Amino acid sequence: MTEQRTNWAGNVVFSAERFRRPASVGDLQRLVAGSRHVRALGTGHSFSTVADCRGDLVSVAGLPKVIEVDSGLATVTVSAGLRYGELAGRLDEAGWALRNLGSLPHISIAGACATGTHGSGDANGNLATAVSALEMVTADGDIVALSRDRDGGEFAGTVVALGALGIVTSLTLDLVPAFRLRQYVYEGLPGDQRDEHLASGYSVSLFTRWRGTRVSQVWVKRLAHEDDSRAAAERGSAAAEPSRWLGATLADGPRHPVPGMPAGYTTPQLGVAGPWHERLPHFRLEFTPSNGEELQSEYLVPRDRAVEALAAIDGIRDRVAPVLQISEIRSVAPDDLWLSPSYLRPTVALHFTWIKDPAAVLPVLAALEDRLAPLRARPHWGKLFSVSPATVRGLYERLPDFERLRGRYDPAGKFGNEFVDAYVPASR
Repeated sequence: MTEQRTNWAGNVVFSAERFRRPASVGDLQRLVAGSRHVRALGTGHSFSTVADCRGDLVSVAGLPKVIEVDSGLATVTVSAGLRYGELAGRLDEAGWALRNLGSLPHISIAGACATGTHGSGDANGNLATAVSALEMVTADGDIVALSRDRDGGEFAGTVVALGALGIVTSLTLDLVPAFRLRQYVYEGLPGDQRDEHLASGYSVSLFTRWRGTRVSQVWVKRLAHEDDSRAAAERGSAAAEPSRWLGATLADGPRHPVPGMPAGYTTPQLGVAGPWHERLPHFRLEFTPSNGEELQSEYLVPRDRAVEALAAIDGIRDRVAPVLQISEIRSVAPDDLWLSPSYLRPTVALHFTWIKDPAAVLPVLAALEDRLAPLRARPHWGKLFSVSPATVRGLYERLPDFERLRGRYDPAGKFGNEFVDAYVPASR
């Protein structure tokens, strides 16, 4: 196996001495017990150094794949290294679904949950909110099982945990009955009060290049009508949709959110009904998502301050636009997970796909963060940001509780790294 030494984007060169891929949980237990420094690496889609490690960097993708549906409890237990794209089709075949997915089906389930990764929708929490139980290997090599029902409030500190408590080997996720969606793309949406449009579908994304007053694309994913017959859906019929909506124009063909990229890389549009897992992500599993040559940042602000945030960004559009490929605006429901960027607040997420030029991007990033700081913007743990550790720590009310939790599970700091130790240090 070719050892992975950079993240997916290539902007992080891992400093690990060894790259490991254990074939069993027992092998992982022995590896962890014998390591001084060890961290888990998912699919490498983080742009920050959250996964870096100066000792053993471990992939759990080699552990036996597990997909165990419990129809009575409406849950599925999965191996941590499984990607969402590998799970979703199997669930749909069994008549089940996850409530939401991220824009990429390429990401590992454990890695996405550990960093608070999300999709979109006013009623949809981030992906970690589906976790009802997990198992992880702790610093001494033991396996610890935790659940939402049994471990109460403390469980909320173990899901979005940045890999700082142990290496997760399995997760149990809440399920809902399988459902179908229609996806429409509109172009040229007037820019006023843009956050209000986020409530217009099951999942909504606004895309802008910050080059004018209009949103370039709106991706609206709506539940298929209850009276759609299965036969009509199989024939690929599309529901009638107005050609104009809130001043935007219905796209006359498939679109890619990043200018110049092939529309064939994206999930089906034009209002054709299809399974949840073929509409909720923006990109198809078999293709490179987004552009591939990029850097990414994201900041999550309180929903009631979204208009202020958009105005703040608009005020430096002349700096943002030249280094930007595309920006995405989404909504996320509040949750009770201690390190979640949506902790206890309805949220609007402001995502930026930058050109792959750190020297050009980082000064703009600093200016952007300065504009968003008064709004208590929380940076996505897995994206590129330069907000100081002291500032970030002040944005999370339950951080002292998490630091105590980390001190109990990993007193020697085996699962730490420079990033984790700076932003969520353990209480000794």
